Amino acid sequence: MTHPYEKEIQVNLRRAEESIEAAKLLLDSNFSDFAASRAYYAVFYAATALLLNDEQEFSKHSGVIAAIHRQFIRTEKLPKELGRTLNWLFELRSIGDYGETRRVPSEEAATAIQSASRFLEAVKALLEQ
Repeated sequence: MTHPYEKEIQVNLRRAEESIEAAKLLLDSNFSDFAASRAYYAVFYAATALLLNDEQEFSKHSGVIAAIHRQFIRTEKLPKELGRTLNWLFELRSIGDYGETRRVPSEEAATAIQSASRFLEAVKALLEQ
């Protein structure tokens, strides 16, 4: 029997992968603010897929973040480092999208992309269990 959210889970994982690829392209073109934002969205889509696997849907980013912390970080199904990654990328995305005079340095955007890749790989590993 297939999972009732299988299609949505796969779509979110694909979006996460595409967001990482887009972030790399944006960074290579010196658009570090937008690269950081895409890195966050990669993590957001991966987190959404993980929650959909437990048949949970949230309409707000804050709901997704809180649920990941409650169900996966606190229970140690995901390492605490990935909880910090999620929070940091959410903050970084705010600078990238709404920072006005503040900008995301290219080094931070590169770290964001690497962190998002690690988060996505950890989510994929959990989903395969």
